[in-house]
Amino acid sequence: MTGLVRAFNGILPTIDPTAFIAETAAVIGDVVIGANSSIWYGCTVRGDVNEIRIGARTNLQDGTVIHVAAEGQGTYIGDDITVGHMALLHACTLEDGCFIGMKACILDGAYVESRAMVAAGALVTPGKRVTSGFLWAGCPARPVRELTEKDLAVFPVLSHRYTDLAETYRKSCYGSGA
Repeated sequence: MTGLVRAFNGILPTIDPTAFIAETAAVIGDVVIGANSSIWYGCTVRGDVNEIRIGARTNLQDGTVIHVAAEGQGTYIGDDITVGHMALLHACTLEDGCFIGMKACILDGAYVESRAMVAAGALVTPGKRVTSGFLWAGCPARPVRELTEKDLAVFPVLSHRYTDLAETYRKSCYGSGA
């Protein structure tokens, strides 16, 4: 583990030893990161005024920003999720096995169900529920089509690919993967 990992108000992030935190990522405050997850270059995960929970085998790609609402909910990100480059997740919930495209923005109280996809550049407005089995796109985001089995089959492939890539980074940076 590397990157900037720091306490806020006496609360230090809890990061599974198998997680990969890139050198230029920042993880601050009340944050829990699960096994084999990866926080890539330029990401900010800031649990200062509420909590952030990230499950296992989830990857936050380069430039992603995760924050919370001071009043209301934290940010909850489940297992086996791919979050594309430069996404913004704020006080929202992502169920296990969903997919978030590059530069997507998911706002306060929004909920992305398992097996749902938020397209690149989409804006999920506060309180929206992105339904399982659908691709949501646009500004504001809305359901545009049902996902095919071929679409859904890619989700775990990407999640596993990033888990493997993070393991390669851990080994190349730290020798034993520790």
